[in-house]
Order: sequence, then structure tokens, then C-alpha cells
Amino acid sequence: MSLINVRTLRAFTTARRTTRGPLWAVLPAVSLGRRQHTDLGSESQYDRLYQGHIPTNPFQKALLAVGSGVAALQDPYRHDMVAVLGETTGHLALRSMRDQMKSDPEGCSILLERPRIRLSTLDLSHMRTLPEGALGREYLRFLEDNQVTPDSRADVKFVDSEELAYVMQRYREVHDLLHTLLGMPTNMLGEVAVKWFEAAQTGLPMCILGAALGPLRLSSRRLQPLVTSLGPWALRSGRRARCVLSVFYERRWEQSLESLREELGIEPPPLTLRTARRASPPDS
Repeated sequence: MSLINVRTLRAFTTARRTTRGPLWAVLPAVSLGRRQHTDLGSESQYDRLYQGHIPTNPFQKALLAVGSGVAALQDPYRHDMVAVLGETTGHLALRSMRDQMKSDPEGCSILLERPRIRLSTLDLSHMRTLPEGALGREYLRFLEDNQVTPDSRADVKFVDSEELAYVMQRYREVHDLLHTLLGMPTNMLGEVAVKWFEAAQTGLPMCILGAALGPLRLSSRRLQPLVTSLGPWALRSGRRARCVLSVFYERRWEQSLESLREELGIEPPPLTLRTARRASPPDS
């Protein structure tokens, strides 16, 4: 085991002994221990893969995955736990998503340029001037109607590859654009429908788990449209659609939502759902 992982494991073990509460309460203590080692001038560069990276071995990842999974099941709006679950279980899926991006000219450009979708990178004034139905205008409307912001996306910490960490970050920042493309609000039914699409599209275990267990949180009234129309549509669109991470959305704000759906192979939603009052999990 490397010196980096030995020290990380020591910090994790010490934090688990001294921190009361559930497993996920340990994370800040592990991060603090990592920073303390760095501040002491240790030659072990904990952030050498990318800023904020926390190295973990398979055993540590398994502990984090179990703890975060339990927390996320209890409260799907615990976006911090959903984020940890995605990072600690998604390695194979992230590699597949990366390879799909590399095989697409537009996706390859994204991997090279590493754009970020943040309020600081969006020209909100220009997006407000776009015509009705344009991607940028509809995306901005989605953010405002659902009271969400791309800046709520947590930074990746537990993915042990700089390139794959960016793929995960891109997935998070594209999530709200998928809501826009699919015409789904941030209520529970809308979130589950998006998760069904993402499960078929990405293969991320986090998405598959959410797609499988999300319906359990729906009332019978909301479960019926999911099973009969929204679910099959989301799965079909997710399987058929071009890789949604291979779209340089920042260069397509003027494109109509309808034409982008047609280009990607996404069918229009079979139902129109009302906008949710409660914000969605920022790191779904």
C-alpha cells in the first residue's frame, strides 16, 4: 500500500473512532487529516491527481459506498451522499462514458477543453434574449422555475483518475440540461424518469439504483404514469440516444430544443409534468 493510502487509512480509522454518528460523518475528518499532512510539508501529494482529490483504497471505497448508499436511500435529497455513492461505485461506467466521448469528435473536444457549466461561465443576459424554444432559453427557464443553480454541483473527490473525475463532473453539470431536454421537472416523478434515462444511457450503478428504488417513493397515483408511459419512454430514449456527454451544450444555446432532441434521438416526453416546488438533489 502506498504512503498516501496508509496515511489516508490512518486518518479514516482515527476519524471513525473519534467521530460520533454515521459513517458519512467521517468524511470531513478524513479531509482534515489530509490537509494537515499537506500543511506539515509532507512529500505525499494528496491532491496530485486533481485539486481536492482524496485517495482511497477499495476497502475504504466500499465503506463509503455502503454508508452513502444507506443515507441516500433514506433521503434522496442528500446530494452529498448521492455524490459519494456515484464516485465510489462508478469506475467502470465512467471508463465506458469516457471512451464514448473519445470516439465522438464533439465529445473529444469536450475532454480536451474541459468546459464547466457554472453561473460564472454562463452569459445569462444573452440567454434571456434567445427565442422561445431555444436550448439556452429553456435551460435558463428550468433553473429559474425550479430554483436550482449549476453552482450547487459538488466537486469530485474520490475518483482516482483526473480524466474520469472530469467525466463525473461533466455528468453532474449536464444533469439539469437532461431535465430540460427531457421536459422533466424536479419533483420525485420527474427525477425518477430522468434516472431511468440516465441508467440506460450511462450504466452508472448510482443511476441504476435510483431507477430501481425511486419508484418505491412514489404514490400509486404517480407510479401509474411512470410504469405505463414515462418509464418506457425514458428507457427507450436512454438506450437509443447519442451519448449526452458528447454534446458541447455551451456552443448550442441558440439551437432549438426540438432540433437537438431530434439530433440526439430523444423522443418528446409523452406527458407534461408540472414544475416542482422542491429543488432536486444537486448531485444526482
